[in-house]
Amino acid sequence: MNTIYIEAFSGASGNMFLSAFSELLGDYELLKDLPQKLHLPDGKIEVKQVDKNGINCKYVEVIDLNLGKEADQDHEHHDHEHSHSHDHSHTHSHTHSHDDTHEHTHDHHHGAHRHLSDIQKIIDHAHISDNAKKIAHEIFLMIGEAESKIHDMPLETIHFHEISGVDSIIDIVGNAVLIDKLNISKVYCTPICTGFGIVKTQHGMLPVPAPATAELLQGMPIYPGTEEGEKITPTGAAILRYLNPDFKSTAYTTKKTAYGPGKKEFHNANVVRVSLLEVHAKTDKDLYIQLEASIDDMSPEYLGNHFQDGLLASGALDFSITQQLMKKGRFAFLLSVTLTKTNLTSVSNYIFNNTSTIGVRFYNIERIELPRVQHTKQTSLGDVLVKESTTPSQHIKIKPEFDDVLRLAKETNLSPYQVLNKINSNS
Repeated sequence: MNTIYIEAFSGASGNMFLSAFSELLGDYELLKDLPQKLHLPDGKIEVKQVDKNGINCKYVEVIDLNLGKEADQDHEHHDHEHSHSHDHSHTHSHTHSHDDTHEHTHDHHHGAHRHLSDIQKIIDHAHISDNAKKIAHEIFLMIGEAESKIHDMPLETIHFHEISGVDSIIDIVGNAVLIDKLNISKVYCTPICTGFGIVKTQHGMLPVPAPATAELLQGMPIYPGTEEGEKITPTGAAILRYLNPDFKSTAYTTKKTAYGPGKKEFHNANVVRVSLLEVHAKTDKDLYIQLEASIDDMSPEYLGNHFQDGLLASGALDFSITQQLMKKGRFAFLLSVTLTKTNLTSVSNYIFNNTSTIGVRFYNIERIELPRVQHTKQTSLGDVLVKESTTPSQHIKIKPEFDDVLRLAKETNLSPYQVLNKINSNS
C-alpha cells in the first residue's frame, strides 16, 4: 500500500495526473493499449518529453483520432449539454495573466454525446481490473452528480459533452487504471490552486472555477493564485474528490517524486507534483479518553442497535455495555466509550440526549495500536473490504469487514462462516 502527496500549486487535470501517476509507477507502457481494451480504436496515447519552466518531464497525451484533439486539456472548461445531440461547434476562450489568449474550437458530432449509462457500458466491457472499473465508475458518477445538481436535471437525462468523447473516456479510465496499480491507501494534498477570472462557455460567461468544478471542490481548501485562467478541470477535481485527500500536514520522507505537466504555458511551471511518501509513524502510545456512565433506570432495549449506531456516528471509536450491580441492589448497565478528546462534547451530548443518565465520568487512557491499512480484496465471491494490521514480528493479520461478509453471504446463499473461510483462503 502506498501513501502519496499531491502538490496542486498549478491546479490539476486528467492529463496532468496521467503523466504524474505514470512516472511514479515508472511505466509509460501500461496505458498504450488502453484504447483497445476499451474497444475505442479511435483513441491513441502518446508520450512526449517536455520542459516546463526548467522542469523536464514526460507528458501523456490522449488523442481522439477523429477530432485530432486531446482529452481534458488542462485549464479548459468542460461544458455539458442537456438536450438532444446535434452537429455544432463552439469556442472556448481563456485569457491568462501573461497576456496569451487561447482559443479552443471543437466540432462535436452525434457520436460524441453520451449518457452516463453509455459510458458505464464502455467501462463494464473494458479489459481492465474490476477495481479499476469501480474507480472509473465513481469518478464519472461524481461528475454526473455535480452536473445534475447544477442544472437541476435527473442524472440519467444529462448528455455528457466533453467528457463523453473517446479521448476523455480514455483519460479518466486511464487514471483509474493507474490509481488501482499504485495501490494507494492514503493521500495528502496541498490547498488547490484554481486560477481566477471569467471563462466563456456554452452557458455564457462564468467565473473560475466553472460550476461543476466548484461543486466537486466543495469541502476542499482552494485559492485563486496569481495567474488568470482556469487551472483545474472537472476531471482533475473529480479525481481529487475520489482520492479523498487529507489536507493536514504530516511528517514524512519522500521516496519518489513525479511531475505531471499540463499542455499550456503559464508564467509559472504548469505541473502537478505527486510524491510517494514514507510517513513517519506517530508514537505507539496515543492519548485517548475513556468515558463511562452507569445507567440503572432505563430498559436495555433502548441501548440496542439504534443507540449504538448513533453513538459511533457521534464520534465514539469503540464501546462496550456490561451489566453491573449498584447500590441498593439495583441492576444497571455500565456504558464504556473510547474516544478522542475532540469528540468529547459530541459523544457526551449524545449520551445525555439518548439515555436516562444525568452524569458521565471520563479520564485519559493510552493504547498501543498496530499499524493498519484498509483496502478492497477481490475474491471468487466478490469484492470485500478488509483491514490488514502488521505485528512487531511482521506477521500480517487480515480481518474482513463483517458487513461485507453478511452481504456476500446473502448474495451467495452461504453462511457468513463459509464466506469468511473462503475469504481467508484467498479463494
